[in-house]
Amino acid sequence: MADVDVTEDDLYDEDEDTLSNRYLTFQLGDEVYGIEIRYVTEIVGVQKITEVPDMPNFIKGVVNLRGQVIPVLDIRLRFNMKPREYDERTCVVVVNIEDTSVGLIVDTVQEVREINPENVSPPPAVSRDSERAKYILGLGKIGDEVNILLDLAKLLQDEEMGALQTVEA
Repeated sequence: MADVDVTEDDLYDEDEDTLSNRYLTFQLGDEVYGIEIRYVTEIVGVQKITEVPDMPNFIKGVVNLRGQVIPVLDIRLRFNMKPREYDERTCVVVVNIEDTSVGLIVDTVQEVREINPENVSPPPAVSRDSERAKYILGLGKIGDEVNILLDLAKLLQDEEMGALQTVEA
């Protein structure tokens, strides 16, 4: 896994105030996305993934992470983007969604950034019907950059969360 500007302090600071307005940013293709840091438990390189039958195509399978079986999903495939080969920069961002640990495969992790609420705009109305748009929390503006902020609670629909919880058990 490549070096990234994310420290253990970024991930493990338990003070809720310091976690608010902070996002772990990562890249998919040419776009930069962000997820609230409070959901992130760790970042690891891609490991051997064991496929699980009868799962949606974007759920790649499970990994054994220090004895815990974690389902992993490829965000590119979830967003109906063109798949790409995993490389040394590909990372698995382990998040906790509704008390379920899930690994999110991303092209590369960037850094933890603070984005204040006044710098977050709703997604454009024209994109709300697209597959990707339904997972967007907002657009975070940092200087001249725009980061697409994801709503992890919406990333997996109820039946998919049920399937993942079964795999994790």
